[in-house]
Amino acid sequence: MDVGLLFDLRNPAQWQRPWADHYARTLEFCEEADLRGAGGVWFTEHHLFEDGYLPQPLTFAAAAAARTKRVRIGTAVVLPALRKPAQLAEEAALVDLISGGRLELGLGAGYRLPEYQLFDTDFSRRFARTGNTIAEIQRLWATGGITPGPIQDPVPLWGGFYGPRGARLAGRLGIGFLHISHQLFPVYREGLIEGGHDPESARVSDLLPILLADDPEAAWARVAPHLAHQMNSYRQLSVQGTDAPVPPALELDQLRQRPEDGSFGLLEILTPEQAAARIYERVAGLPVRHLIFWASIAGMPDDLVTRHIELVSEQLPPLLDKQFQLAGGPISARNGHG
Repeated sequence: MDVGLLFDLRNPAQWQRPWADHYARTLEFCEEADLRGAGGVWFTEHHLFEDGYLPQPLTFAAAAAARTKRVRIGTAVVLPALRKPAQLAEEAALVDLISGGRLELGLGAGYRLPEYQLFDTDFSRRFARTGNTIAEIQRLWATGGITPGPIQDPVPLWGGFYGPRGARLAGRLGIGFLHISHQLFPVYREGLIEGGHDPESARVSDLLPILLADDPEAAWARVAPHLAHQMNSYRQLSVQGTDAPVPPALELDQLRQRPEDGSFGLLEILTPEQAAARIYERVAGLPVRHLIFWASIAGMPDDLVTRHIELVSEQLPPLLDKQFQLAGGPISARNGHG
């Protein structure tokens, strides 16, 4: 079980730095994660966000691959329905080649109508197009349909879906499920069986809304405005282009509310010890391969980002190992040097 960090490259106006500097600094954070022993650096995709949310994760992944040595290079997620299968197969293969075989390709259907309109793609058929594109990428790689092909055979593929339809689709395609959910895991396994895949090959990963800090209370005061920007932009843009009303903005005192069912809140700022216990509570019993954490929350201060990377990469893995060993669990946490 690797621990990794997700970068979305948001650069909000109220904390904005020059774009070239922002991209350069993020690559430095990727190098820092690699040197500290993180298991992965991951990149995600959105379009038409005013704060510059990363639109082309594989382009940035190629740059990160060239600047790092050991860390896995992941996407969580790329939207295959917005691309031609051959284009995506070629771009992903190049990242795998540049990285020396370190790519983890996460793929999802997306949920925003304006993004599909931007690429002149039918939003109503996004799940069908996503599944067909993933299957075609698998075929192109397996048959030499694009050249050069990736180093890994096969490249680890992940389906980033949050409902039963997507869970079943990931299983049928024989790929990993990029969502930690005890409720949906059986549906994913059923999909594996339906697709003719060994259900014991099931593997899950996910982005966890946890930030590590030495003093969580002090960090909350500094991170809260950035989290408010992140959450409110998601809420407002999720209904863009639809008839649904714009959700009211979250107030700062609402950001720390934890659901009654014990699931993760919007963001939990914890010490490494607290995080290890919290993570075990939520993932025990699932075949987890990667735990992914936000590297930064919407342009939060660099010193918090740097310390978070240090704690995730160096202090959290042994604590997770201890937590699972004490509980007799089968999962072992490791960093990228394990």
